[in-house]
Amino acid sequence: MKRSGSIMNRIRKVKLPVRVRKFENKEKIILRDFLALERTTLANERTLFAYIRTSLYITLAGFAFMELEQLANLSWISFVLFGIAVSLIATGLIRYAILRNKLMNLYEDDRKGAKMDKRRE
Repeated sequence: MKRSGSIMNRIRKVKLPVRVRKFENKEKIILRDFLALERTTLANERTLFAYIRTSLYITLAGFAFMELEQLANLSWISFVLFGIAVSLIATGLIRYAILRNKLMNLYEDDRKGAKMDKRRE
């Protein structure tokens, strides 16, 4: 019984990663920050294309395993590769959408701040 208690104490001591709270922009975005957001957007698109390119290559490898007669007993590998390709595309699209939404929120915060500045003047 004491061993399970010590295991429970160890489990309680393990710290889980903390989710970062949403960033709120309280200042107007200057040109340098705007260009950084644009670079991040372009990098996000490049990353999505890299996921798609990689999944296409893995799909081609799956077709190659399927078509080779010498490896007929290893045809199951082609289905595994097809599954990996689909999961890569899904992962790329999900990551792209999450970052795009975060960036759009920053752009919207800047627009709201600019409208507030114009009203003050």
